[in-house]
Amino acid sequence: MTQRPQRLWHPFADMARVPGTELVLVRGEGAWLEDDRGRRFLDATASLWYCNVGYGRAELADVAAAQMRELAAYSTFGAYANRPALELADRLAGIAPMPDATVFLTTGGSDAVDTAAKIARRYWRLRGEPQRTLLVARSEAYHGMNAYGTSLAGIRPNAEGWGPLVADVLHVPHDDAAELERVLAEHGERVAAFIGEPVIGAGGVFPPPVGYWERVQRACAAHGALVIADEVVTGYGRLGPWFACERFGIEADLVTTAKGLTSGYFPVGAILCAPRVRDVLWADAAGPFRHGYTYSGHAAGCAVALRNLDIIEREGLRDRVRALEPVLARALATLERLPLVDETRSVGLLGAVQLNAEARAEDPGLADRVVSALQDDGVLVRALVGHSLQISPPFVIREQELDLLAERIGSALERVGTVGVAA
Repeated sequence: MTQRPQRLWHPFADMARVPGTELVLVRGEGAWLEDDRGRRFLDATASLWYCNVGYGRAELADVAAAQMRELAAYSTFGAYANRPALELADRLAGIAPMPDATVFLTTGGSDAVDTAAKIARRYWRLRGEPQRTLLVARSEAYHGMNAYGTSLAGIRPNAEGWGPLVADVLHVPHDDAAELERVLAEHGERVAAFIGEPVIGAGGVFPPPVGYWERVQRACAAHGALVIADEVVTGYGRLGPWFACERFGIEADLVTTAKGLTSGYFPVGAILCAPRVRDVLWADAAGPFRHGYTYSGHAAGCAVALRNLDIIEREGLRDRVRALEPVLARALATLERLPLVDETRSVGLLGAVQLNAEARAEDPGLADRVVSALQDDGVLVRALVGHSLQISPPFVIREQELDLLAERIGSALERVGTVGVAA
């Protein structure tokens, strides 16, 4: 049979290797997906961390269709608004991890990060400190792939190869509060903001060391720097509370969110903004904030977000995450007996299986081979920066499915390890 020409350019893909290898998914239900050949797959990652309420939620399709019949979208630039956007802003302000929050709507996490970074720099210019342009980020960080997010990236391959994008960015080790304190002491009068994921996500799923965020808070407060919590992955119940800021005591000035806001049923993101920042940018003398996106406040998208939040509340899915947290931790811990596993990490329904360093050094493609073997076994996982397997299932996954996941990961690791020894 003649292979069709490759027209789709895939993100984060080596397109020399994609043709003929695509896995074409056609439907989903709960934590399971099906491809165009009728094969079923347990989704261990909720796609790109986002399908919190699981697949096949007809009511989300229905609410989008109903809103589209009434008003699909209209620009929210200037003083234009629509009911779902207004209601979503109210709803998010009510669950935000800061009092009296305001909400800027975007089309996803990358847009949210760029918006938050621009807000931070604009804030200091309006405060009469235009020299505060420096943004401090962390190693292993992922903050999306727009210009600011690319420049803030602590995953080196994501930041390289584009030429200079956004200037005035510094990086510190992701788990070293002392180094952040040193950088702030040296550059404090120039620092606009520190940005960090409460739990490092795409860099390998690294929960923060005990006391880390308390020291970050103190250091930023001492030097006046804004704190941006990137909750694009951790927001909307992934760790149990609505936001990881609550779990780790982070008092953020800006919180970037997306993914679980709609569980991927529509591209919507949001920045939650504390009064300290809002009051400066909304002052009479501030003038317009010349930033936004064509689909900011998209009516159908906001309607989907509202109903998605309803589902999380109605079905007690945040409590479900809390109940499943130790189940996931135990299931992953059983893999630490295997020679190909260095360690496992988890918090909430967020986890990683880190592959053996020596084995990876001998076979740089090891993680990809494990991912491929698991796909053959009907499980979808992702390799994170070549050393770990991403585990972030939908909240509706069942205990026995977590056990099945660990069992199949173990089987794939043993099979790949045996092939490696034979080779």
